[in-house]
Amino acid sequence: MMNQRGVDSLGGGLNGHDIFERIISLENLFQAWREFKRGKTNKLEIQEFVLNLENRIFQLHAELKNETYIHSAYTAFYVNDPKPRHIHKASVRDRLLHHAIFRVLYPIFDSRFIHDSYSCRVSKGTHRAVNRLKKFLIQASQNDSRLIYALKCDVKKFFDSIDQEILQKLIQLRVHDEDTLGLVGQVIGSFEKSPGIGLPLGNITSQLFANIYLNELDQFMKHRLKIKHYLRYCDDFIILGDDDDVLKETTKQISDFLETRLKLSLHPNKIITRKYRQGIDFLGYVVLPHHRVLRTKTKRRILNRVNGGVNEHSIQSYFGVLSHCNGYKLKQNILKE
Repeated sequence: MMNQRGVDSLGGGLNGHDIFERIISLENLFQAWREFKRGKTNKLEIQEFVLNLENRIFQLHAELKNETYIHSAYTAFYVNDPKPRHIHKASVRDRLLHHAIFRVLYPIFDSRFIHDSYSCRVSKGTHRAVNRLKKFLIQASQNDSRLIYALKCDVKKFFDSIDQEILQKLIQLRVHDEDTLGLVGQVIGSFEKSPGIGLPLGNITSQLFANIYLNELDQFMKHRLKIKHYLRYCDDFIILGDDDDVLKETTKQISDFLETRLKLSLHPNKIITRKYRQGIDFLGYVVLPHHRVLRTKTKRRILNRVNGGVNEHSIQSYFGVLSHCNGYKLKQNILKE
């Protein structure tokens, strides 16, 4: 879940060049540093940056003000989360700037997002998304007295497929200052999967840009297709309905919109329709009419990590996950291990 600190009071009432001045201000840069370094102070790259912190931030401010700032290259590596993901990591200085940009732009755009977009937003997150899905299922099924289907879809290679020109045009609809657009454009253009395509997974700005991009899909769902029970977490989304054939037709409309408007496509192997009574698999949980359980793969992953040896902090985080579902037996197995 995204932290409320640092984004709740910024952006409001800003216009024109004020946005750029707010981003590059020393106050914003130092506050962005305080937020960025949380939980990272034991890392060597952070410790090295701190050795000459004030000079580095003043230098960054001067380069931004003089328009001589140039984004550095990325360091690429893989993580298993649980599937392999190709992460591109920017330098500490660049990531500091990403946080400074995010702090100012987030409230400008977040106010335009639909309520039921749950990824990388203040007071949202996976657990609230699953709780909202449960509420939708109860409403749509009239307390399980009606047959309800859930259509679950996934955008194919989402971050690798984002069209940078389309993204910049969407940002221009809300930000009109040329200096801000130039700086944001440099961050967007600092990475390419192919010419003019893609965003890096590692940037905090990529989280905001992803929501700006897929807000077009959200608006299409709510205002064009008039879908009442729709929610999205990053590039995964769910629609509820009482007619399987209608949901299949809706899938075609969504696919056409994504391809023509955003140059994206649905993952053909991840278009799944299930009855509520069969259980709806979403964000690591399976939601059933009278209870909620962990996805089988998630259970196995937790047990494998416990068997391999984990610290107390990890154990407590697993218990936190289990507190949102019927996980008593798994908790006992973890304690036994």
